[in-house]
Amino acid sequence: MTGALHRTVTLGAVEEAAARIGPLAHRTPVSTSRMFDRQVGRTVFFKCENFQHGGSFKIRGASNMILSLTPAQRERGVVAFSSGNHAQAVAIASEFAGAKATIVMPSDAPKAKLAATRAHGADIILYNRQTDDREAIGRQLSEQSGAVLVPPFDHPLVIAGQATATLELLQDVPDLDALVVCLGGGGLLSGALVVADALRPGMKVFGVEPEAGNDFYLSMRAGERIAVPPPDTIADGLRTPKPGAVTFPIVWELVDDVLLVSDDEIKETMRFLMTRLKMVVEPSGAVSAAAVLCGKLPPGLNRVGVIVSGGNVDLDRLAAICAEP
Repeated sequence: MTGALHRTVTLGAVEEAAARIGPLAHRTPVSTSRMFDRQVGRTVFFKCENFQHGGSFKIRGASNMILSLTPAQRERGVVAFSSGNHAQAVAIASEFAGAKATIVMPSDAPKAKLAATRAHGADIILYNRQTDDREAIGRQLSEQSGAVLVPPFDHPLVIAGQATATLELLQDVPDLDALVVCLGGGGLLSGALVVADALRPGMKVFGVEPEAGNDFYLSMRAGERIAVPPPDTIADGLRTPKPGAVTFPIVWELVDDVLLVSDDEIKETMRFLMTRLKMVVEPSGAVSAAAVLCGKLPPGLNRVGVIVSGGNVDLDRLAAICAEP
């Protein structure tokens, strides 16, 4: 299905982003595993954003927006809100651009993500994700200081930057039957959909959410944006409680389906990727692979691309998950 709604982000904008973010974002590898293929009965191509600068795809969107700022805007600095990966990406891009960054992060964010964000010079303001509104805090800080708000997903420049992961994947493996993408706020998925619609319109594209954070799943079935309570899921990067105003129309127009995986399926997939493929993947990054490993895709899709969105996981959490029976 094609139309006009997704024209808020175009393939041309994605190609411009790919050129702009070159100094910061790596072209990540595409990996395969015969063991994984035998397990699922498909040929799977992993786009390894866990090997990305900053450990996740988020550097793509953050750097595209921050490197698009005028000198005057960079002088005023930037504000962002994030559970961790976008925070780290904004800190890296701001440090590179010479802009001061203030990041609003949940008090229960993984320690590794907090430490990595601070290491790049960002100031962190903690909030309680159960009681506080991170977007309201971010907007207030932006209004008070004049700093530019860099949202984690709901902005055309951020979406275009995140879409470059799919652009690279389809350049490397153009003949995919399906693409599977993790789904939080929808930036990575909506960008993937724009690129897929332009370059391979017959390819199926699926978004994947954790069962506890099923706001897109419910919204797609209701035909409007539905909010859920703060999701209680191991996939901390996918706890966005409501689809974005910019991302939802793109997903609504172009996605084939939104699939759900349980926390136990996410853990199972993390263990498989760690022990069989020697690949460290955070819970949010394993969600797309979990949909394939746990049989969520329809039959007949033989060549499947999976975007592994990130690898930033605390070592104690990874050890605990790997130790589970």
